[in-house]
Amino acid sequence: MSYFTDLGLAEPILRALGTKGYSDPTPIQQQAIPALLEGRDILGIAQTGTGKTAAFSLPSLHRLAANPQPRKNASCRMLVLSPTRELAAQIAENMRGYAKYLDLTIQCVFGGVPIGKQSRALVGGVDVLVATPGRLLDLIDQRALTLRNVEIFVLDEADQMMDLGFIVPLKRVANMLPKERQSLFFSATMPKAIADLGKQFINNPVRVEVAPQSTTAERVEQYAIHINQAEKQALLTISLRKGLASQEIDRALVFTRTKHGADRVVRHLHAAGVTAAAIHGNKSQAQRTAALGAFRKGDCPVLVATDIAARGIDVTGVSHVFNFELPNVAEQYVHRIGRTARAGADGVSISFVAPDEKPYLRDIERLTRVTLASLPLPESFLAEAAKLPAPSRKPEEQARDARRDERDARGRGGAGQGRGRGGQGRNNNVSRGGQARDGQSRDQHARNERQARPERGPVFNPLGNDARGSVDSRQPRPEGERRPARPEGDRRPARPEGERRPARPEGEGGQRNFRRRGGGGGRAAG
Repeated sequence: MSYFTDLGLAEPILRALGTKGYSDPTPIQQQAIPALLEGRDILGIAQTGTGKTAAFSLPSLHRLAANPQPRKNASCRMLVLSPTRELAAQIAENMRGYAKYLDLTIQCVFGGVPIGKQSRALVGGVDVLVATPGRLLDLIDQRALTLRNVEIFVLDEADQMMDLGFIVPLKRVANMLPKERQSLFFSATMPKAIADLGKQFINNPVRVEVAPQSTTAERVEQYAIHINQAEKQALLTISLRKGLASQEIDRALVFTRTKHGADRVVRHLHAAGVTAAAIHGNKSQAQRTAALGAFRKGDCPVLVATDIAARGIDVTGVSHVFNFELPNVAEQYVHRIGRTARAGADGVSISFVAPDEKPYLRDIERLTRVTLASLPLPESFLAEAAKLPAPSRKPEEQARDARRDERDARGRGGAGQGRGRGGQGRNNNVSRGGQARDGQSRDQHARNERQARPERGPVFNPLGNDARGSVDSRQPRPEGERRPARPEGDRRPARPEGERRPARPEGEGGQRNFRRRGGGGGRAAG
């Protein structure tokens, strides 16, 4: 504790660090904390898992405790922005631990949960607010929060903020913050776009860079297996079953590119007897929290995630990271494998590379300046893959099949009677009303009904043409009799080629239209 004591941090903070067992600071803590205690702005570049949360939390809590002020309604003194819910919750939890013996309130707000409870928690004001950008702006729009009293502003994982499309919300937040404040800007990578964004938040910052940009964890062994896309699932299942059985794998993180891909991987693993859970944007906040909690406790040894979990998962004991699909952004690879080899431990990263993913692999090796060692497929891989059980179906697929079976059962009708649309019988001569017709076909019954109709008077014909002027002209033709052929001379002569039909007189067109519509209820002959 000698280093933290020499920094002059408040005694309650030193006591909390002793409770957590902190003794030696990390490189970014050594460089950032003294500058922050002086009130300087910070531009910090460090990969995940290097202690950035403590680097900005300890001096900020010391400053708030040294200058106590009454809380103001619907406001905060320190604002920490995080790109994901998991990372926000993790930062808030760590800061509560550091402020255990301080009279400071720390709240965390993010989407996926009802906003009403979060609004009520901010009514009396808080000292520290950890938030995601979307929910922060929702609270501001509802006038449940104001940023005019912010003294310390922290933007964590700025590069992922850009990847997730938070550039416009961040600019809105920048315009709401007071000009007189201390700003802390942290990012694992620092491309030009991130540097330009930082200029909107920080003034004359101290640059702290504890590792070369885009370098990977030194203690991670990185491997690649070249395999077809269709065989990846079998390789992952076999690798996890063997590794968990031999206890070579303690906890494993599996990264997929899509949400549906993560769910599909979990179904295959469950079918093979491997306990796994998925975490991605389509999951509710309760599901994400439960999955992460089970993974942290060790009840669920395999967590399948999209890049939303590449940061914000600070779980000790992650021994392996599997890149089921390579990320199409090379920087994401750095964050993914940074989930292992944390707190001085060693780790293993294995990437499954399909033929169409080789360009992604080249980008990763160019960025990290590390050539991934190639591993062969396991012995008798094809034979073991053929023995794997089929995956369980999705719940919606099971429900759809159940509905189909129910329709089939209704169609059989219990007595072998077919059902048509709307429950109409088609095999037992049942009419639309469901009543039997004494064995008659529907056509025959309709014909008999027409013959049994009483005679009606002449049908109204606006043209005066009596070709169909009475009921007699509409009597049904005897069954089997065809319409007589028109005499040869009575046929209309063919129109000479190129000659058009003469134009109809203007007054006659309306009459024809009236006739076609059957004006007045009558029908006329064509």
